[in-house]
Amino acid sequence: MRRDVIGRVAPWLQMHWDWRAAGNFIAGGTGSGLLIVAMLGGIQPERAPIALGLGCIGAGLGCVWAEIGRPWRALNVFRHARTSWMAREAFAAAGVFACGAAAVLHAARPLQALLAIGAAAFLYSQARMLQAAKGIPAWRHPRVVPLICATGLAEGAGLLLLYGAVAPWPTVPRWLAWIFVLLPAARAACWTGYRRGVHARGAPRAALDVLDGLDRPLRAADVAATLLAAASLWLPAAVWPRIAAALVVLIAGWTLKATLIRRAAFNQGFALVLAPERGVGGCGPPARPGWNARAPRELEPAP
Repeated sequence: MRRDVIGRVAPWLQMHWDWRAAGNFIAGGTGSGLLIVAMLGGIQPERAPIALGLGCIGAGLGCVWAEIGRPWRALNVFRHARTSWMAREAFAAAGVFACGAAAVLHAARPLQALLAIGAAAFLYSQARMLQAAKGIPAWRHPRVVPLICATGLAEGAGLLLLYGAVAPWPTVPRWLAWIFVLLPAARAACWTGYRRGVHARGAPRAALDVLDGLDRPLRAADVAATLLAAASLWLPAAVWPRIAAALVVLIAGWTLKATLIRRAAFNQGFALVLAPERGVGGCGPPARPGWNARAPRELEPAP
């Protein structure tokens, strides 16, 4: 096939979800992860982490609102809860803000439990919303859901750890340090499974190159964060391990989401079930220009 023809049918980078869409996943995932970790950890007298988590979620939703061509029609999203994960995210956000406001005014344990449930629903809806974009091979793989959830929890724990370092916490709570030791490892495992799954299922070569380029830095960041969190267990009065671990996890998670949404978001392009050939009585094999391997089995002609 001629190169000029391949250039017209090969996958190209989507441009509909820009930095504002990435900002929703970054801020919303971090804020919901913070609320989940803080509420399950029993931060009873602390109202500032709740306000911080709500502020992050609000900032993410503000990015989405700025992206809409007609922002004042945003309320129409609530009409499609049966079919749209974006609508379910909006309903979960409404519940999070209602429970969060009540928990700030009245620090009751049942309200905090409801807030954690709502934040978990919000984070899960975000992950499923990304998977529902079936035209982007790097997004539609089922393993993107645990990856987004794991990195959201890790980022939330990192932001809570950073808050504890700058707020009057003389020592880091041991439960938070242990959670912070485990969450980067969980994100690394989810990242490994996701990347292997995308390679096995197939994706545009350009998207795989982007994901492969992120592999080493992300692994190194998760190892560094785990070691720094472990250091905070041995040095509970030291502030610098907490700050360093939190910053490493936050920057790594935000880079992961920005890369996945902006740089690895190649659509699937066009596929040829039967490639045309000169002459009579023959057809070439199926093809997907710009992909990493031969055409998937569903493109092969029936016998």
